[in-house]
Amino acid sequence: MTTTTTPPQDSPAAPSPSRSARELLLESARANMRQYGMLVALAFIVVLFQIWTDGTLLLPNNVSNLIQQNGYILILAIGMMIVIIAGHIDLSVGSLVAFVGAMAAVMMVKHDMPWVLALVLCLLIGAVAGAWQGFFIAYLGIPSFIVTLAGMLAFRGLTQIVLEGQSLAPFPDGFQNSAKGFIPEMGPYTQYHNPTLVLGLAAVVLLLLREWRGRKRQSAYDLDPLPTGLWVAKCVALTAAVTAFTLTLASFHGVPVVMLVMCGLLILLGYVMRNAVVGRHVYALGGNKAAAKLSGVKDQRVTFLVFVNMGVLAALAGCVYAARLNAGTPQAGLNFELEAIAAAFIGGASMSGGVGTVMGAVIGGLVLGVLNNGMSLVGIGTDYQQVIKGLVLLAAVGFDVWNKRKIGR
Repeated sequence: MTTTTTPPQDSPAAPSPSRSARELLLESARANMRQYGMLVALAFIVVLFQIWTDGTLLLPNNVSNLIQQNGYILILAIGMMIVIIAGHIDLSVGSLVAFVGAMAAVMMVKHDMPWVLALVLCLLIGAVAGAWQGFFIAYLGIPSFIVTLAGMLAFRGLTQIVLEGQSLAPFPDGFQNSAKGFIPEMGPYTQYHNPTLVLGLAAVVLLLLREWRGRKRQSAYDLDPLPTGLWVAKCVALTAAVTAFTLTLASFHGVPVVMLVMCGLLILLGYVMRNAVVGRHVYALGGNKAAAKLSGVKDQRVTFLVFVNMGVLAALAGCVYAARLNAGTPQAGLNFELEAIAAAFIGGASMSGGVGTVMGAVIGGLVLGVLNNGMSLVGIGTDYQQVIKGLVLLAAVGFDVWNKRKIGR
């Protein structure tokens, strides 16, 4: 008689490595659903318009133009994302962009001020404007919607007063290059732009180092990192994406100056929001203001700093826009606040605050930028473009509401 042994009922079989990898991937995807979803959406939109435009979208000159066209919106979106994370809104940024551009034109065109000094003064003007609004919001308790709505009207009126209803131009070449220029070529002659290749290589090394350190930190804290195969695949995908983007820019004139500015802001403010105390306090205020105050968060000071930061970024965006337009004009900045708010929500911000990333704001801005550029290339009218962008925004916010309800259940 043969006997068969059966495993005890209370000792389940060990999970297979493939199932463990799948579970970890699903958990990571759920935790970053909005950001991953927007990355997938951005890739889908790029592929769609690349096919629709017969390859025109990803031509090197059009990629550079896309970056320069949307530089000021991406700068505004980064600041707006932080404002929304803190649980507020800023409707004045478009008018502040126009006012700062007008002041830059007066200083450089009318009074022949050196453009570097004028740029510094413009940033100080933005900081003062942000501090003015932040004082009413943080220390007097007036809702940000009301304060920034008043600021939108006031700055638009000041723009008309400063320019006297006329456009002022042209700006100095150095100032124009901040928005329309590229980093200079160096080194021996090759088919590609040498400094861009060096920057791309540095970006790949830093990304891989960050991934390796993150994986090592997860292991040190007994967290479950991605399986080795998935982690290697992720690193390969990141390297391929950065390499392709670098070669595209290097085959034209190289990295635009405005892209360096955006990358600097992305690194600096991304680090602040992830690692600095003030960044964690911003998330705490947006998530639960009462609990944050009980935990010792100085809500007034943090809110004040958030709006000062938004004012500086709006001033920077105003200088970039004026330099690209090569004129200070009363009509500058129209609806820029709506574009920035849309980019923030598409990039993962939540209406209730406390949720979002600086990188998400850039992704949301790129979604809008690629949509604008692609629809223009295929000849879709501006009226239909507005409809499509409105539907994209509605879908992004609707997904956020659906996702919260699903998590709540």
